[in-house]
Amino acid sequence: MAGFDLICCVVKMGEASKVMKVAGKYGVKNGVISIGRGAARSRILEFLKIDEVRKEIIYMMVETELASEAIKGISEEMSFAKPDHGIAFSYSVSEFMGSANGVDEKVKVKEGKNSMYKAIYVVVDKGNANSVIEAANKAGARGGTVVNARGSGTHEAQKLFSIEIEPEKEKVFIIAKNELKDDIIEAIKNEMKIDEPGNGIIFVLDVNEAYGLQ
Repeated sequence: MAGFDLICCVVKMGEASKVMKVAGKYGVKNGVISIGRGAARSRILEFLKIDEVRKEIIYMMVETELASEAIKGISEEMSFAKPDHGIAFSYSVSEFMGSANGVDEKVKVKEGKNSMYKAIYVVVDKGNANSVIEAANKAGARGGTVVNARGSGTHEAQKLFSIEIEPEKEKVFIIAKNELKDDIIEAIKNEMKIDEPGNGIIFVLDVNEAYGLQ
């Protein structure tokens, strides 16, 4: 049974539909689009007060055998090699249930490929994302993407890893080189006091391929 990869693209507002159109050429038939904001590491942008801009984030599930060609094709047609044109990265899906590309599936797939990048995800209470980004940047990160989220669950299960799920949350994801991963995580943990119950969670995913990272 075919395995799946998840491709994630982060682009400027209004460009998600173009990404989906390009992706369709490479066998990607559906995706999910959410709104976030980018937090760039640039003194010039900070001086001009435009270091944070609204972004569209596109998540696309695609068969593993098509993923490499798809992410490369999207990145080339969207000119992700040029500064500030967007980024794309992918990682393997360890288990998938539901419908991808119109086919109902329940699959378990192989572990991710070796890569020079990691995807660091941090979930914190609303209003704390900027502190996460600042701590990460001091440790060598080059910015990140912030997505508003909200915890959800039954009345009987109102906590996730000791975090109350009712308040609104912010999810931050940062793509970092392997050699910087530990320093970035440690900086975020110390700044946000992640080890204390209720302050947030961090998880890390292996990145298969990445484009557009400067």
